[in-house]
Amino acid sequence: MKMFMLKFFCIVALMFISVLAGMQLANDGIHKMKGYDDPNFQNAVALNDNGDHVKATFLGNDISSHDIDEKKKKLEEISAFNLFSSMGKKVSEGVSSASEKLINLITQ
Repeated sequence: MKMFMLKFFCIVALMFISVLAGMQLANDGIHKMKGYDDPNFQNAVALNDNGDHVKATFLGNDISSHDIDEKKKKLEEISAFNLFSSMGKKVSEGVSSASEKLINLITQ
């Protein structure tokens, strides 16, 4: 099962990278076909390194670590109650304890 999951995640990552590369190639093809640089066209993925700060742009949207930290804090503040998540945790704990008791019963 572990090998299946590893292969699955590797294939998904490869497909994601392939999609991004395809978008970049399509963008370059549009630039070549048009014949001149249009400032409205942007690269699919762009990384700018200024030494101490790294800026990433994905589909024209700037991404920074500050944005990610703010979103994480916002999610922690909301701390919304998810009924299905709590039910799933309780079911998994019940199944784990039941299987543990069954194994102890069989082995003794």
